[in-house]
Amino acid sequence: MRVLTFIGKGFAALFALLAIAAAGFYAADPAYHGRILRLPFIDQVRDVDFYKPLEVVKGSPAAPLARAPDSAKTIAPEAWDKALSYAKEMGSYALVVWQGGAVQYEYYMPGFKPDDRTDPASMHKSVMALVVGQALADGFIKSIDDPVAKYISEWAGDERRNITIRHLLTMSSGLARGPFSFKPSGEFLRLNLGLEIRDLTLSIKAGEPPGQVFAYSNFNPQMLAIVVERVTSKRYAQYLSERLWSRLGTKDAYVFLDHEGGLARTYCCLQATAEDWVRVGLLHLHKGKVGDEQVVAEDWMAQVTTPSPTNPNYGFQTWLGTTYEPMRGYGKGVPTAVPHSEPFAEPGIIYFDGAGGQRVYVIPSKDMVIVRTGKGGIDFKTGAFLWDDAVIPNALSRGVAAKPETPAAP
Repeated sequence: MRVLTFIGKGFAALFALLAIAAAGFYAADPAYHGRILRLPFIDQVRDVDFYKPLEVVKGSPAAPLARAPDSAKTIAPEAWDKALSYAKEMGSYALVVWQGGAVQYEYYMPGFKPDDRTDPASMHKSVMALVVGQALADGFIKSIDDPVAKYISEWAGDERRNITIRHLLTMSSGLARGPFSFKPSGEFLRLNLGLEIRDLTLSIKAGEPPGQVFAYSNFNPQMLAIVVERVTSKRYAQYLSERLWSRLGTKDAYVFLDHEGGLARTYCCLQATAEDWVRVGLLHLHKGKVGDEQVVAEDWMAQVTTPSPTNPNYGFQTWLGTTYEPMRGYGKGVPTAVPHSEPFAEPGIIYFDGAGGQRVYVIPSKDMVIVRTGKGGIDFKTGAFLWDDAVIPNALSRGVAAKPETPAAP
């Protein structure tokens, strides 16, 4: 009994010391350290209220997308069953399939509603690419081959003066990457949860000559946000709303700021509904058009989805199914990868990739857009994500009913 009492007192003392340490850690920087302490206890996809402060990206809601009745489904039920089974197995919150003019199938996890927003992680990057195209069309950016230093004077006096906007778009800027670490003083946590990400982003040094190596880094799209705000003299959320989001028929979305009135995180954290992500996918499917309006220039949409010199499976902040890779990597310095159990069944696939399997798949040859949001996971033995990028798009694209051949003229 005395031993048990001693052990009990030891645990009590340990917990007391941990509580004191946590209190001291929190008091040193309440906002930043508070985010760090809460992070392990949230669902980073679904718990959107964790991301504060938020800034609204005003939408302009159109009528809901058309839904195909059971009598007019163009995707075989067994194909949907296969996709849905995998989606449920992987803990999906939403799976929505648009094809041939209407939503063919949709699934929402019990307790998750169609109007619920999620955090899409890096899917925001693919929207960032479209915003840059609008700034180019408006004349705020003269050329994507301009040095970033033309617009950001802080980069004019060192090796970073050779980095162009194109390099940022294609993840080939050569910016230095600090070691991956969960230390509060490290780049990773400071960018994801810190309060001064503008200063942090501007401070990142050159690592190697630009344009030579594909190296996926959140600092590339974050730097593009600083460029957009400088050249337009508008907040990112305002410009995104005016030139893109409100023209897609979408509801209001939200971006996660580093602090009140601060900078939006543009490598992640554009909170929106699954149906609104379908509408972004449709913009690619329709080559920049919404109805009869050319919202984004067709030429820019083509550039966004053109394979880049350093990675044939990457365009401008957007992934492409150009070359089959059983384990798709994120380039130099990134230790994780995504399995592709087989090649994509259709050529020309375009997709947005967010950590944990947040996806928008656009399959032009099948007139199809697929949106999936939900939980993810990592194989801790290999460091690879668990989400298999081949399963759902291949099941659904193979399930599209073949169009009857037009009879030859007599």
